[in-house]
Amino acid sequence: MATSAQSIRIPVFLLTVFALMPLTATAAGSDDKPNIVLVLMDNFGWGELGAYGGGVMRGAATPNIDSLAADGFRLTNFNVEAECTPSRSALMTGRYGIRTRQRPDGPPRGVWYGITQWEVTLAEMLSDSGYTTSLFGKWHLGDTEGRFPTDQGFDEWIGIPRSSDRAFWPDSNSFTPGSHPDAVFTHVMSAKRGETPVELDVFGRDKRKTMDREITDQAIDFMRRKADGDQPFFTFLAYTQTHEPVDPHPDYYGKTGNGSFADVLAQTDDYVGELLETIDELGLKENTIFIFTSDNGREGVPRSFGFTGPWRNGMFSPYEGSLRVPFLVRWPGKIPPGQVSNDIVHQIDLFPTLASIVGADLPKNRVMDGADQSDFLMGKADTSARESVIIYIGNELFGAKWRNWKILLKDIDNNNGYAVRELAYPSVYNLLVDPKEEVPELNYLNDTWVDFPLYQVLEDHEASIAADPGAPDP
Repeated sequence: MATSAQSIRIPVFLLTVFALMPLTATAAGSDDKPNIVLVLMDNFGWGELGAYGGGVMRGAATPNIDSLAADGFRLTNFNVEAECTPSRSALMTGRYGIRTRQRPDGPPRGVWYGITQWEVTLAEMLSDSGYTTSLFGKWHLGDTEGRFPTDQGFDEWIGIPRSSDRAFWPDSNSFTPGSHPDAVFTHVMSAKRGETPVELDVFGRDKRKTMDREITDQAIDFMRRKADGDQPFFTFLAYTQTHEPVDPHPDYYGKTGNGSFADVLAQTDDYVGELLETIDELGLKENTIFIFTSDNGREGVPRSFGFTGPWRNGMFSPYEGSLRVPFLVRWPGKIPPGQVSNDIVHQIDLFPTLASIVGADLPKNRVMDGADQSDFLMGKADTSARESVIIYIGNELFGAKWRNWKILLKDIDNNNGYAVRELAYPSVYNLLVDPKEEVPELNYLNDTWVDFPLYQVLEDHEASIAADPGAPDP
């Protein structure tokens, strides 16, 4: 016989228990859909952090960022592309930059740069998987209608659409207004998905000093707003440092006594510390993947004081100081602490790795260059899911890496305006024996067998590019 609702009796002690239970919502994020915080520096060398041999040696300790290495995974062979736009394109799409706007048959990069609207971005993939998304900081993947972050999967954005070097222009006494329709000051911009971005402050030297402070505050506000929601969140902090001009916030100017670069290093470590503290305070540490990395190695210009550790040169080059950057990732309970690996990983791997973690399908109608590194990062596999990477500068194929070996078909003459030099015979380096890439012949006569796997990497890639028609932009 069914019991009527009126006849149900709840014991008094259970009523007391129910009354004492908290009424707050479950915190955002879970094991299968963790929150994701991605911190991307701009032209930040491999050797800047204490965890990579820098820190106090560079004039400023970095204990907060270094804690990610102690609590998670530190990669010493994390690879990126050689310039800002292709690097950010690769990060956002899981595809080498050459497959989108950097194609040889596309318009010149100065006229039309960024990614096609046909690309599926990391933000779009996560949004389709139930995430709420935000970008605070530099975009540099399109600055015309239909190409802003909120057209490419981000729910909200505050930041700059272009490069930080435009901060020089408003304060330059040689700037010529009206010289060209595109030679205009950059403004900080803001938009929500479906809105037309609005221009805010001019991005000059004064604004440049406070930009990363504002990026940090905006990300903290976003996390606080989303912490008790029923959606996991993805927030992308695309910091503007340490791209030129390296101008510390007024609160940090002179703080280290070791110059502006050290001041900015100390500033950045404090900002990351605030992000980590906020995540802890909100009770989100166990449900949040926290990543710290960079788009490129140190600035390519001689005036930059960035540090690449043992690696040669800086950005705009095919050498390791351009291609290797820090990569630290923490996910308590999932990524074992204190791991270090020199296996090759590339920024294009981030898209398929996060897709695997959140249970998303990869796009089927395009070539995906990235590899799923989730088992490797979580200690379920001993080695990286890739053993080779391709090296481009702009639209030109320069070479490849395979395991600890590297082949360059061309190199850069830094003493002659970054002129590209065709090599009569490719340079081959053993990066364990000769990390500074000083003597291409070193030990090579003993190891000419390495030509075969290196050339195979190049041939496979060129065949893939030739068979890839791409897609026209709408």
